Amino acid sequence: MQAQAQYPAHWEADVVLADGGTAHVRPIRPADADRLRAFYSRLSAESIYFRFFGPRPRLSDKEVAWFTTVDYVDRVALIATIGTEMVAVIRYDRMSPTEAEVAFLVEDAHQGRGVASVLLEHLAATARERGIERFVADVLPANMKMMGVLRQAGYTAESSFADGVVRMTLDLTPTETSAEVTASREHRAEARSIARLLTPGSVAVIGASREPGGVGQAVLRNLLAADFTGPVYPVHREVRAVAGVRAYPSVSAIDDTVDLAVVAVPAESVADVVKECAEKGVHGLVVVSSGFGETGEEGRARQDELARIARAYGLRMVGPNCLGIANTDPAVRLNATLAATVPGRGRVGFFSQSGALGTALLQRVAQRGMGISSFVSAGNRADVSGNDLLQYWEEDAATEVILLYLESLGNPRKFTRLARRISRSKPVVVVKSGGTPAGHSARELRLPDSAVSSLFEQAGLIRVDDLIQLFDVGQLLAYQPLPAGPRVGLVTNSDALGLLAADSCVAAGLSPRPPANLGASAGAAEYGAALAGQLASDDVDAAIVIYTPPLPGAGEEVAAELLRVAEESGKPVLATFEGHLGMHPALRVGAAPSAGPGAARGPGAARATPSRGSIPSYAAPEEAVRALAHVVRYAAWRSRPAAPPPELEDVDTARARDLVTRALAPEPVGADADVAEPVEAEVDAAEREAEVDAAELLSCYGLDVWPAEVVRSPDEAVEAAGRLGWPVVLKVADPDASRRAGTVRLGLESPDSVRHAYTEFAGRLGEDVELAVQRMAPQPAVPTVVGVVEDPAFGPIVSFGLGEVTARLLLDQGFRLAPLTREDAAGLVRSVRAAPLLFGEYGYPPVAVGALEDLLVRVGRLAGDLPEVARLDLDQVLVGESGVIVLGARATVRTPPGPRLDGGPRRLS
Repeated sequence: MQAQAQYPAHWEADVVLADGGTAHVRPIRPADADRLRAFYSRLSAESIYFRFFGPRPRLSDKEVAWFTTVDYVDRVALIATIGTEMVAVIRYDRMSPTEAEVAFLVEDAHQGRGVASVLLEHLAATARERGIERFVADVLPANMKMMGVLRQAGYTAESSFADGVVRMTLDLTPTETSAEVTASREHRAEARSIARLLTPGSVAVIGASREPGGVGQAVLRNLLAADFTGPVYPVHREVRAVAGVRAYPSVSAIDDTVDLAVVAVPAESVADVVKECAEKGVHGLVVVSSGFGETGEEGRARQDELARIARAYGLRMVGPNCLGIANTDPAVRLNATLAATVPGRGRVGFFSQSGALGTALLQRVAQRGMGISSFVSAGNRADVSGNDLLQYWEEDAATEVILLYLESLGNPRKFTRLARRISRSKPVVVVKSGGTPAGHSARELRLPDSAVSSLFEQAGLIRVDDLIQLFDVGQLLAYQPLPAGPRVGLVTNSDALGLLAADSCVAAGLSPRPPANLGASAGAAEYGAALAGQLASDDVDAAIVIYTPPLPGAGEEVAAELLRVAEESGKPVLATFEGHLGMHPALRVGAAPSAGPGAARGPGAARATPSRGSIPSYAAPEEAVRALAHVVRYAAWRSRPAAPPPELEDVDTARARDLVTRALAPEPVGADADVAEPVEAEVDAAEREAEVDAAELLSCYGLDVWPAEVVRSPDEAVEAAGRLGWPVVLKVADPDASRRAGTVRLGLESPDSVRHAYTEFAGRLGEDVELAVQRMAPQPAVPTVVGVVEDPAFGPIVSFGLGEVTARLLLDQGFRLAPLTREDAAGLVRSVRAAPLLFGEYGYPPVAVGALEDLLVRVGRLAGDLPEVARLDLDQVLVGESGVIVLGARATVRTPPGPRLDGGPRRLS
């Protein structure tokens, strides 16, 4: 056995279990001896028999020392802990350079919670890191649970039977199936963890005092006012009752179970409350207390410790510094927020990071007459995030539309992955503010905001500019069907407003028909006939109705006729109805009194909850057009079939990895180096950055770089031109020189012209300048630029733009997450404003866009395969009539600091 390696702290992780609880996974340590003994003492005889193939009542001191002392290379053990107790262990012992024996043991009380599955994911990742390719496990035939865990992991598995034992062999190479298994388990676990928060059977409010205006008392009164269906327990150390409800001195003093605890005590006391809740068996926490990350470094440290404690004890936590959570399900009626007004029952799930804005946002939703299914304000987002809510709302049948107000992204790559899947069935509308507020558990994004918008578009997200648009789009999606295209019919009784709507449609990229102006005196019959005529046309995908009568009186009749016609057509209808903003009472289908928490009590609450088919109204026609344009683009994205990245021929990933590995290999240490030098060399290797031969790297993915030769004299330049073929280009070899004028000479057709150009460069730039000779590429062609960057938050990103000077100066670039599908590549090409130049417009000939898209797919595959590629620039890529030519390429590789944010086994951020 080799010498013990340093404790691998990067293997530690907080994980969500199958039932929604949490646990902490970490490598075992010698100090865990007593913890192991206690764990073993709680095991049943059957569990011990299955693990050791015989009875073993206790572990000897020698065995305990053996199991807890590992080298983290050839012998590795990971344990799962909840609170201070060890509840499971998994280990491998290397049998050969690439094979290890694996075994695991889960405490009986925690079996069936998915502990073994998540431990196997983490141990497989550590094994691959140590060069192990296969796990071998000897299992008793009756041990069906262990065989199930191994078989259901998604890896290629083989089994054989001999001497009364089943030998199972797992190939640890990640597969599409293993990735799907991991994602599916993550989805179910995180969805379940949020469900436990939003559907509690009982709630304790800790810190609920008698003082009016107090945070705890406000939450308590809102819970009671909403008629929460379960018991509510105020907790206060000194008082006996709050708001007429019996109070308890502590959570542990409550006789019955407590599912959810709302914490409203001073920040310095929250950690102790969390531990007490864990001992009570509470499932989840909502921490409305402030005084954490938003206050500075000391508060941030307190917040990190709070999240660590909550997860270690198996609890999910919303907050701190949050508004709270709400669920309008009549079976729950939960308003555990500081907002007295919560909209009625609806089909919109609403997530807000801002606690300060939360109350105002809920009031706006209620004033519009929209309903919600559930609401979460995450505050500083130390634990529960938008990603968790996306997982929950994907499963929630009551939620059909998702609205997100985001101030930061904790795991952007995971966010876009989830959104891309969920948007196929449920639209997701996002407002993303700039920057990262103090206190949020998220890194600052390095990408420009335009790049973030491109990546959101790729994922099918509907990104809007402000909160007004968030609700404008949300109410259309919640109550009307998706349009089949961009063609818009317009019905109006105002010529001016009709023309304004038509102009707005053109500006938004929609195709309006000439407005049908019915005149100021038009009534229900005229409106019904005109709208029916518009919707019956094959040239209309959606209709906007403008009703602004000079005198009130016939509104209800007109509204009824609009509802009847719209329901029969199946096409979306929007309105500017008497200047009303939101769900006009007369335009609602099946409106019934709202049963949502607080809806009938708070000011501005919705009077009724509209049903699908209700027609949303906008204060002005241009606002309706803007909302419709967003939905049209989303519907077009959703109508395109989802396809995985294509399988590519002539790709040699193994050779590419070898190139990267050799480029990042540490420099050899001399024989006369002192003892400290190997350690320093190891540190340098961990942070190493180097350039790699970009042409060779690209060749591994079926891409050729147009050959060029660096020359150092006029004669060498002439000889190189002869080898490459005339005519040639002479240019400065430094790739960054393309930004400077006068660094390229084109179309050199003779030795004399090459010598003259070389002499001119040397005289102007110095004798030591490095120049390159390259054969002249066929013309005509459109110059483009392709790039790859490994972003620390989003992972590998492919960028594209035209190589023209104007396009570069205007930063006319598109971005997509790698790897790319064919559809992604096509969208990336068309996302730049200068894209018409590739399609035969403005005097340019049409070029081989298909070949360009194939190049982008291949570059995206490279970026996805190799996280070590920190930057790759293809400058320029000429797109001609018959294909593409890569004129130059440059690649920088860097040892990654760890797995990508959305890579590796399941873990919480």
